[in-house]
Amino acid sequence: MLAAISFILWGILPLYYQYLPNADTNELLALRIIFTIPFMYLFAWLLRRNIAPIKQIMADKKSLLFCLIAGLVMSVSWYTFTWAMTHGQILAASLGYFINPLFAITLAVIFLKEKLSLAQKAAVFLGIIGISYQVYQYGSLPWISLIMGSFFAIYGLLKKHIKYDSFTSVMVESAVLLPFAVIYFGWLWFNGNSHALNGSTTELLLYIGSAPVTILPLIFFALAIQRTSLTMVGLMQYIEPSLQFLLAVFLFSEIFDTTKAISFSMIWLGLILCSIESMPRRKAKHVHA
Repeated sequence: MLAAISFILWGILPLYYQYLPNADTNELLALRIIFTIPFMYLFAWLLRRNIAPIKQIMADKKSLLFCLIAGLVMSVSWYTFTWAMTHGQILAASLGYFINPLFAITLAVIFLKEKLSLAQKAAVFLGIIGISYQVYQYGSLPWISLIMGSFFAIYGLLKKHIKYDSFTSVMVESAVLLPFAVIYFGWLWFNGNSHALNGSTTELLLYIGSAPVTILPLIFFALAIQRTSLTMVGLMQYIEPSLQFLLAVFLFSEIFDTTKAISFSMIWLGLILCSIESMPRRKAKHVHA
């Protein structure tokens, strides 16, 4: 249930960002980083969770370094996601999260020396065909989708090397980027170029609100990881791009032509094969337990 809530909240984020059309993505990201820390402390207090003290954080230099890298990588992923949400590219964002598992599989093979099953090999192959078909038809790569899918997969790989708990990890990732966000926003304010400050109060609150609306599903996700298997969470993660896909096509009337239908179908087929293959193993583990 916690995992489902997290992915539903992520999936309906386009409904929030529709009120910020053509928003300044740089400023939106800066304010999200700045306000993540106070909202994280608030959520930690409400959920009675402890965030590690600075001394304990500094004692683990390796985790601190990986948090810095993870924060930078996540910023790229969130930047492209936010741009897509505020510029009518929700379908591209949906595709990015659908192909994310394919990037995750590839990274696991390269860096973790994991072996691919037959279904995983087929999924990667079908994903390559799907993307290649789009490139052939449109004459260009779906850069937004590829950046989102690949950087979120890299973020997941980096998280494996961080020993902090989930709350502390997210806090540190934001804290290491905080000086850059403050300097950038301060520069905008000093020069009078801040869209958030120069707009209405509602617009300012929407900019600030981008922090809690993206942190809350992340917290539910972290709580779910502690209570259920990665396989179960992995199978449920398709709730998010599926909701985004439905919103893009049926609510925001984005174009879903034959080329996209064929490309998506190839990727969906590969993901279905992986999901079907993983079910017997999950049931077997459950019976054994």
